Amino acid sequence: MIYSRSAEYAIRATVHLAALPPGEYAMARTVAAEADIPGHYLAKLLQQLARDGFLKSSKGPHGGFRLSRPPEEVFMLHLVEAIDGAGRYDRCIGGSHECNERAACGMHDSWMALRSRIIDYLRGTSVADLAKALGEKRRLLARPGRRGNLKLAPGRR
Repeated sequence: MIYSRSAEYAIRATVHLAALPPGEYAMARTVAAEADIPGHYLAKLLQQLARDGFLKSSKGPHGGFRLSRPPEEVFMLHLVEAIDGAGRYDRCIGGSHECNERAACGMHDSWMALRSRIIDYLRGTSVADLAKALGEKRRLLARPGRRGNLKLAPGRR
């Protein structure tokens, strides 16, 4: 897997928050319900993202969470590293304690090429990019005249 389930939930939640009007907050339970994420688990992730500076939180009847900066400035790599830890992709995929050009495991060369592509994708894809792609997909699925009403699999809205 490219990143953990926790990182996936964090990405899905921030994509949801990116769609909010400027200055508006969303309650954790609302985001959880709309993004198909367990509520208690998401609340902890959102609190962690707020502590790490990705989100702003506000208490009260109109409180909740929102992005702390424009979605164009929040990249997947930053979210994954915030949740899964920096250096996730530096470890040997074969489990060796030492894996480098001089002491390479059997998968070193192929992993390094794949690792580079994964990091480039995560570094170059913003929450705004994901929100735009999701909006396009939803518009296509909601077009009149489609036979049947296609639904995305749970968690893939």
